Amino acid sequence: MEEARKKEILDQLNKARKNTLGETLEIVYTDVSDEHLTATMPVNSRVHQPYGILHGGASCVLAETLGSCLSLIHVDTSKSVPVGTNINSNHLRAKRDGMVTGTATFIRKGNTMHVSQIEIRDEKGHLINHTTMTNNIVPVGKV
Repeated sequence: MEEARKKEILDQLNKARKNTLGETLEIVYTDVSDEHLTATMPVNSRVHQPYGILHGGASCVLAETLGSCLSLIHVDTSKSVPVGTNINSNHLRAKRDGMVTGTATFIRKGNTMHVSQIEIRDEKGHLINHTTMTNNIVPVGKV
């Protein structure tokens, strides 16, 4: 993917965050290619559960946001849209503060279904969460 196209996609995704949960959680898209999408999310009291660690739901939001947007940038949205139908998330390691980075990659990129995996890692590269997600690709107007 050309650098100009990467910048265009990242700019569009980051602008589309306005007034969404992604903006609330400060998710920022940082890298994209034909096969992956990456974003960061700060870990602080806004995403903690009562024990002071990253809430699993916040990890799921980051993962689902990445999986959905990975599919979105690979469909012709004038004809079809991705709709999330399944998410399976494994919380593997606690995180109290700092930054996590999630990367979504395709397991399967079909015409009617996309399956992606999302790995969320900390600054040291430790795997915090592993998620798989399925998006059905449905015709516009059928949503």
